[in-house]
Amino acid sequence: MRIPEETVEQIRQAADIVEVVGEFVSLKRRGSNYIACCPFHNEKTPSFNVNPARQIYKCFGCGKAGDPVRFVMDVENLGYGEALRYLAKKYNIEIEEQEVTPEEQNRQTERESLYIALNYAKTFFQDHLLKTDEGRGIGLSYFRERGFSDPTIAAFDLGYSPDSWDALLTDAQAKGYNPDVLAKAGLTVTREDSKKVFDRFRGRVMFPIHNVSGRVIAFGARILKADPKAPKYLNSPETDVYHKSQVLYGIFQAKQTIRQEDICYLTEGYTDVISLHQAGIKNVVASSGTSLTIEQIRLISRFTQNVTILYDGDAAGVKAALRGLDMVLEEGLNVSVATFPDNDDPDSYVRKVGAEAFRTYLKGNTQNFIAFKTAALLRDAGADPFKRAEVITEIVGSISRIPDPIKRQVFFQSTAQQLKVDEQTLISESNRLIRKQRETQIKDYERQQERDARQHNVPGNRPRPSGPESSGYVPDFPPDDLFNDLLDEVGIAPSTGQTETQPATTQPAASNLRPPLAYQEEECVRLLMNYGTRELEPGISLCHYMLSELNDIDFQHAPYDLILNIFRQAFSQGDILTADDFLQTGRPHLSDLPLEQRNSLQYEAINMTTLRYEISENWEEKHQIFVPSEEDTGVLAEAAFGNILRLKKLLAEERMHDLLQRIRTVTDPAESDQLMADYMHFKRVDVEIAKLLGTVISG
Repeated sequence: MRIPEETVEQIRQAADIVEVVGEFVSLKRRGSNYIACCPFHNEKTPSFNVNPARQIYKCFGCGKAGDPVRFVMDVENLGYGEALRYLAKKYNIEIEEQEVTPEEQNRQTERESLYIALNYAKTFFQDHLLKTDEGRGIGLSYFRERGFSDPTIAAFDLGYSPDSWDALLTDAQAKGYNPDVLAKAGLTVTREDSKKVFDRFRGRVMFPIHNVSGRVIAFGARILKADPKAPKYLNSPETDVYHKSQVLYGIFQAKQTIRQEDICYLTEGYTDVISLHQAGIKNVVASSGTSLTIEQIRLISRFTQNVTILYDGDAAGVKAALRGLDMVLEEGLNVSVATFPDNDDPDSYVRKVGAEAFRTYLKGNTQNFIAFKTAALLRDAGADPFKRAEVITEIVGSISRIPDPIKRQVFFQSTAQQLKVDEQTLISESNRLIRKQRETQIKDYERQQERDARQHNVPGNRPRPSGPESSGYVPDFPPDDLFNDLLDEVGIAPSTGQTETQPATTQPAASNLRPPLAYQEEECVRLLMNYGTRELEPGISLCHYMLSELNDIDFQHAPYDLILNIFRQAFSQGDILTADDFLQTGRPHLSDLPLEQRNSLQYEAINMTTLRYEISENWEEKHQIFVPSEEDTGVLAEAAFGNILRLKKLLAEERMHDLLQRIRTVTDPAESDQLMADYMHFKRVDVEIAKLLGTVISG
C-alpha cells in the first residue's frame, strides 16, 4: 500500500535526526553536531556524526549516511514503507491507508510478515493472561507471586500460552494468518513423522523479547506445572528477525535510563530484569540465559561504556561472571562486578530488601574486575605457589586485553600492590602475551588469505601492486617507438601490450580508486551545493560562474552529471539550488526522479556537505592563529577558478590521449597530419592551463 506523498513529507518534517538516532546510540555533543560510535560497524573511537541543522548522519568510518528514514531502514533492516510507518508511529502521525489484512500480509516482505505474526502472538498471549480463567488462575497468579504489578506486566508485554496443542494455530488460521509464516516465526512446530502442526508454547508464562526499537522478535517461556519431560524454559528458535547472540532482554525498556545514568547493569534472567525495573532500577538487561557474546557487549556500548555485572553469589554465578569479563574488557568497556549473598539473585534480593537497600548494597559490594577476579581466583589457589602463579598469569592476561594503555598501567600498579609482585614483571608478561596474541592474529589472517586465495584459484599472500596500475586504469598505447616522444610529453610510458585474457578496458576488481577526473567533477558539484548562492562579484553568483564555465561540458560520471544537469535546469528557471534541495528528497527538483535515484543523490549530498573536523574558534580567539576559510569570498573564488582549470586540464589530457590512440591506427597521411595538429592544439591548451595553475610541464 502506498503512503500519500503529503504524509511522507509530514513524517520527514516531524522526524528529528537526534531523537531518532539517540534511541539506538548514546550521542555526545561536539560543537554544533553530535558524535557516537557507529551502530553499523565495530569501532572504539567515535566516527559517527549527526548534524541536527541538516537533519543528516554520516559515519566517516564505514561511509553510512542518510536522513532519519534511511537510518531506520539501515539500523532496523526495514524497507522504505516500514521505516516510514515506524517514524509515523513514533511521532503520532496517522497514515490514511487501509489496515493491513492477513491477505495483504502475504505480499509484505518476509521480515515484515514475521514481525506481524509475532505481534499477533504477543497480543494473543496477553489476552489469554488477562481475559481467560486459565490465564488468570495460572499465569497471572504466578506473576502476582513474583510481585509484578499491572504496569510492570504491561511494560514487558507479559502473557500466557494456553495449555492446548493448537490454540494459537487455530485462532491465527481463523484470522487468516499464513501457517508458513507462523512456522518461520517460531510459533508452531511440525512433527516429522505425522507432519502434524502444533503450537510451540503450551501452558507457559510468556516473556516477549523486544529489539532496541521495541518490536517483538521472539519469546521466552517458563513452564509452571511439573513435567519431567518438558524443559523449564523454552525459547523461540533463531529466525530472520531473531539471533539470540545479538539480543539483550530488556534493552528496549532500559536504553533511555542507561544513557541517562551512564551505566548498564547486566543480569542473567528475565525476572531479574523485571523485578529491578519495577523497583526503579531500570538500566538493567539480561543475556537471556546464554553466555555473554561480543554482539551483546557491542549493543551495550552503543549506550554506555560502563557495565556492572550482577550475578548470583554461588560458585556457578562467580564462574559465569568470570566467563564474560575478558570479552567486555577487550571491547574497551569499564567493567565492575557485584555478587549477592548465597541463595540470592538480583530478583530475590531486591524483593527481600527493597530498592533503596538494594542500591546501598550495590555501592558497598561492587568491585572493579581486577579486584573481583583476583579475590575469586586466589580463594581457589590458596597457599599453593604454582596455582598463585597461574592466577597472576590469568589476571595479567585479562589486563592485557584492555585496549587503553593508560588503564592497563593503572591496573598493573594496583595489581602489583595487591599481589605483592614487582610491577615490571607484570608489564613484561603482558608485553609477551600481547606479542603472542598479535602473532596469532597475523597467522590466522594469513591462513584465511591462503584459504580465500585457493578458493578463488589465485596465489595467496601476493602483495597488492602499488602505482598507476592499481588505480583501475589500464593503459593501452602504441607498442612501436614512433610516438614515444609525444607520449613522454604527456607523461605516459609506452604500452607493452595486453594479453587476450586481460583486455585494455578491464579494471581490477580489487581496486576502489577513482580516476582523477571523477574527483574534479565531484569538487564542482560540492562547490555548487555548498556555495552556489554566494556572490563572487556583484551580480555574479558562484553557480552562475561555474555553469557558464561548464556550459559545453558533460560530466562522465553519472551521479555528478545528473546533479549538474539538475542545477542547470533550475538555473534556467531562475532558481539556484542548495544542498538542502538534495538532502530533502521530496523537494520539487527531485520529485519526478525514482526513489532509488533520489536516495543516491541524497547520499552524494551528505558526503559533500559533511566535514569530519571543524576548525576550533580558539585557534584565532585564544592563540591568534588565523586559518583561511573556504567561506571567505577570495578563497572561494580561487577554489572555484582552480577547480575549473584542473577539470579542463584533465579533459585536455584525455583528448590528447584519444588523439594518440587514433594516430596509432590511421593510415591516411592527411588525416594523420590533421590529428597531429589537433593534438598540438590541446597540448598548447594543456600547457597554458598548467601555467595558470602554477604547474611546470617539460617540453
